[in-house]
Amino acid sequence: MFGEMKVFAGSSHPELAQGIAGHIGMSLGKSRITRFTNENIKVKIDENVREADVFVIQTSCPPVSDHLMEMLIMIDALKFASAARITAVLPYYPYVRSDKKDESRISITARLIADLLHAAGADRVLTMTLHAPQILGFFRIPADQLLATPILVSHFKNANITNGVVVATDAGAAKFAGHFAKRLGLPMAIIDKRRYDDSEQAQSVALIGDVKDKDCIIFDDEIATGGSIREAARILRDFGAAKVRVGVTHPILSGNATDVLANADLDEIVVTDTVPVSAEKRQAIPQLRVLSTARLFGDAILRIHGGRSLSEIME
Repeated sequence: MFGEMKVFAGSSHPELAQGIAGHIGMSLGKSRITRFTNENIKVKIDENVREADVFVIQTSCPPVSDHLMEMLIMIDALKFASAARITAVLPYYPYVRSDKKDESRISITARLIADLLHAAGADRVLTMTLHAPQILGFFRIPADQLLATPILVSHFKNANITNGVVVATDAGAAKFAGHFAKRLGLPMAIIDKRRYDDSEQAQSVALIGDVKDKDCIIFDDEIATGGSIREAARILRDFGAAKVRVGVTHPILSGNATDVLANADLDEIVVTDTVPVSAEKRQAIPQLRVLSTARLFGDAILRIHGGRSLSEIME
């Protein structure tokens, strides 16, 4: 067993960090983050962490590289302050989509991030819904992946959907969406999608499955520009869908995603708070609903500290 548990947070998502700490029943650790005029970052830990079991919460959101450096520096400061164990808690993992070498002379940046966390002094990693589960294999330290499944499934079960179908946005997402379909007891459909270049837009070209007069639920790991979701909704409507809902873990909402989603033919967009969603974006997208992950992360942190399995909280 390690010493006293302490929870620190960077500046990327203070609301989620406060929610996690509140669920655990403790205050966030005292630290100061300073940004100098030359854009250097300084992190000072303002309390004793000697032999403590420390958790550092920092998600990936703009400015992504600044928040990443902030976390690495905080981990390093905690390590040299004699923390017994440091767990990096990353609700949304940085550079998660750079997970493979699909062209020559490029970096597998998700693996590089894993190496940087280890080099900085992290002993464990806790994250949620990776773009590809095999990213866990990039780590040389223990890494746990939570899924937003219990949160999203609970929401849609309470929606009393009787004639529903779960839709995967492409063949690669079929396994992910199938997990939700099984939990909800619903059939599946798959949109065949092609991506031809480095743009974040994709062209959807076909549908496998029956959606006519059905309440469709699109499940995916993240929404970036919203173009793929909008196109998926259009195709489902063309095939006779009665309603189109979306359940997504990470609301990246980059570029003009706010306008795209606000004007998309969607009845409901349900996301979690792994990435902060501003009040302006929430107001601009009337179909949007944000669900909290604080309880799930809080329970996971308590279990890691106590040396207990995480499997039970994923049921």
